[in-house]
Amino acid sequence: MTTTSEATPRSVSSKDPTTDKHPGRLLALVLAAQFMALLDIFIVNVAAPTIRTELGASGAGLQLVVAGYTISYAVLLITGTRLGSVFGHGRAHLVGLAVFTVASLACGLAVNTGQLITFRVIQGVGAAVMIPQVLSLIQQHFTGEARVRALGAYAAVLATGAAAGQVVGGVLVSADLFGTGWRPVFLVNVPIGLVLLVLGVRVLPGELRSARARQEARARRLDLAGLVMLAAGVTLFTVPLVLGQELGWPAWTWICLLASMVIIAGFAVYESRLAARGGIPLIAVGVLRVPGIARAALRILLVMAVNAGFLFVMTLHVQGGLGYSALRSGLMFAPTAVVFGAVGLTWRRWPARLQAVLVPVGFTLVAVGSAVLGLVMRDGGDGGAGLYVAFVIIGAGLALGFSPTLTGALANVRPEDAADASGLLVTVTQLGQLIGVAVFGTLYLNRLDTPGAQGSGEALWACALALSGAAVVGVLAGLVRRRRPVGSQQG
Repeated sequence: MTTTSEATPRSVSSKDPTTDKHPGRLLALVLAAQFMALLDIFIVNVAAPTIRTELGASGAGLQLVVAGYTISYAVLLITGTRLGSVFGHGRAHLVGLAVFTVASLACGLAVNTGQLITFRVIQGVGAAVMIPQVLSLIQQHFTGEARVRALGAYAAVLATGAAAGQVVGGVLVSADLFGTGWRPVFLVNVPIGLVLLVLGVRVLPGELRSARARQEARARRLDLAGLVMLAAGVTLFTVPLVLGQELGWPAWTWICLLASMVIIAGFAVYESRLAARGGIPLIAVGVLRVPGIARAALRILLVMAVNAGFLFVMTLHVQGGLGYSALRSGLMFAPTAVVFGAVGLTWRRWPARLQAVLVPVGFTLVAVGSAVLGLVMRDGGDGGAGLYVAFVIIGAGLALGFSPTLTGALANVRPEDAADASGLLVTVTQLGQLIGVAVFGTLYLNRLDTPGAQGSGEALWACALALSGAAVVGVLAGLVRRRRPVGSQQG
């Protein structure tokens, strides 16, 4: 894949001088919001048993509490990107943050399962408007080495948000603050969200003032037909993945998956024809033609699927098979998150001769680390030191598979297409997480023939081999590419 050696040497650049005065504050603000939204995906998993007990939720109801956020988030991500292009990325980010914060308060005060599901869906809507703006703002306000560092921080937040969700959820549920049980896992977002809103109005003044001007200048309209088709396609794809295992994969789940493929294919044809007529499609066709963008999307999907599947299956194993507490199981993932963050922030400083091979090396490390993980846990034991060696290898591999891929893909995107490219890659990221949980979680549960640590260890071993296989696909993805001139850097 293309590395960022093509990027310009400038450190920071922006068309908005008001925002340019404090680019670090802008980055800290949007990444904090990103972290909070990611936290909310994983934090509820730990609180789910308590929610089920206190609200009397059914299995399907509890699954919708966990998945309602993810479904609406995935369905509306690209639409959220377009809203940022039309109304201004700073404004869209703050509106999404406000919706997310209010919905978090409502979730924390919900008195029954139906209310909690509804407010979780609204939470996902807020995240879908807020999160796509993060990459767009980074693309617009940073260039050169500063952009590389910003994207590295973005990648680090993705990793630590997942692991931190497990840890924070365990701490809050175990603490049972003032007898509130599971409610603090949602209420913790409220003070954080309010602080970010106040700071956001100050950090993004130019972005807010220029939104209307940009709207009038571009006169861009939402592609409503494309929006409906994409929402239908993604919904039909994500709902079966989320609920299929819980319901035993009935016939309607497979019908929905097939229908989603047909609708997505029709969406692609419609968008191409709309662009040919001079219209403005929901996804810019030119973005899909950027060199390396399709390969980057595949690799990002694989990284996120492996990461989500690894976290989900390991959580099931250590809590269900080994009987660990939520807090202990969450803390186990700290080495992976720390290494992911460290590698994601420093890989650009490594020797130039290594840059072209970082991505395939990363996927190779993931394959090796997953195999080691399965081997040391197969007998139903705690894995000893080998477990943490595997965690470190996996963390480093995931970082190398993700960060250079994302940075290289965005390096070739024109500034005017930054929002569309960001929306596409963020959507792929979210779908990767859904696919990882559905595929690897289903494999683990289907292989769980014998109760207890031994049976769980055998199921984990099967999943570890599957994780390794997915990582190998990431390696092979770099071998199938268009011929490039001698000297171009591909991974």
